[in-house]
Amino acid sequence: MRDFRWPPPPDGGPRTYGPGPSAPRSGRPTLPEPETELVATPHGVRLERLVTGTGTPTTVFAHGLASGIAVTRPLGSAVDGRKVFFQFRGHGRSDAPKGPWTYADLARDLRAISDLSGATRALGVSLGAGALTRLVADSPDRFDRLVFFLPAVLDLPRPAAVKSRLATLAAAVEAGDVSAVADAISTEIPPNLRGTPAIWAYLRQRIDQLMRDGLAADLASLADEVAIADPTRLGRVTARTLVIGSAGDELHPVAVAERLAAVLPNATLHVYDRPGVVWTERSDLRARISEFLNAPE
Repeated sequence: MRDFRWPPPPDGGPRTYGPGPSAPRSGRPTLPEPETELVATPHGVRLERLVTGTGTPTTVFAHGLASGIAVTRPLGSAVDGRKVFFQFRGHGRSDAPKGPWTYADLARDLRAISDLSGATRALGVSLGAGALTRLVADSPDRFDRLVFFLPAVLDLPRPAAVKSRLATLAAAVEAGDVSAVADAISTEIPPNLRGTPAIWAYLRQRIDQLMRDGLAADLASLADEVAIADPTRLGRVTARTLVIGSAGDELHPVAVAERLAAVLPNATLHVYDRPGVVWTERSDLRARISEFLNAPE
């Protein structure tokens, strides 16, 4: 049995021990992360922000749990106008005020970045989708277009698997065990794609960020929180909305996407037929998001 080694080779690897092919494998190296800024917010929490693109409209992108700017950026690659990416509290270089935290706190972070950036549109991934849900429940006319990608929580807490995964990842980061961090992150990736050059590049990027910035202990409290107690409040949301779910994803149950789309008045639901769509349906996903956000009024 041959296995992979960590870190991967610079040519994109992976390499394997023992007999077998050993020719260099192609794979683009990970690009350096762009320079970000720390932004002061009205609620006193400094948040890390990156702004790309020019013109109008402005779209804000909210990442998932233990994720960040680097993972959400590809979702906006074909979106017109200015694109604002940021790190929630406890992620990246953003502040980590004393917890426990709730989705109301995350919605406050998202609202501050949106207001400071003049964003009229928003996309939320997983945890970010929960924060966006809470924000528009409180302010139903804040945005004119919304995208909820892999929403994970509505009015019921997230599955126990989320708590277990986060605890495993946090322990590995705290111990400085790079291999264990790689193993924890790789559970997000379809098994048949693990070990490809693209995945190694992705792992490098995620590991570099996590080992540099760490994970705030109070993130664990979010696993028991709900976005809103009463989903019918979303019936007042005025924005055109796209909800994207994925069958078979235990961390992002498709039932959450279906219920969310059902209570939003102007929602379109699309469900992919298998998990791991960021890797297996990347082109279609980017096109679906950009076509929705770029479509004329």
